[in-house]
Amino acid sequence: MTRQRLLVVASILLVVAVAALPRVFAAVDAHGFVRVKPDELKWTLSTSNTSPDIALLYGDPQKEGFYVLRARFHPGVMSRPHTHPQDRHVTVISGTWWTGTGTTFDPDKTVPLPPGSYMLHPKGEAHYDGAKDAEVIVEIKGFGPAPTVPVAQ
Repeated sequence: MTRQRLLVVASILLVVAVAALPRVFAAVDAHGFVRVKPDELKWTLSTSNTSPDIALLYGDPQKEGFYVLRARFHPGVMSRPHTHPQDRHVTVISGTWWTGTGTTFDPDKTVPLPPGSYMLHPKGEAHYDGAKDAEVIVEIKGFGPAPTVPVAQ
């Protein structure tokens, strides 16, 4: 293999390796530690009353691998019944998160979960959730790809 060809192959391998690295949305120190304060979160704002604002902390739920994100539901914002192809682990950070299961959207049948609560969304199981009177922030962890798949009504 010529030197030039070797450099091309090495460059391609480097690009592939860098692309495969997890995306961290905060500064990483010399030892690999990551610290993110609440006021440092970069929110992607939703314009829908059925979707929360999202702040990615680590990884990308649309790609292969582990991810951590925060979802901020403004008062009155509730998702509609949907599923995910992978398990998702949710912890309530602030506010009361209202959770429902099944394919029929019925906010009156939701279960309130206060800060510190945990809920598992099993893969393929229909659920919906959100905020009623006050803002709610939850942290979601899982393995991607984990798109939101709406349930046909």
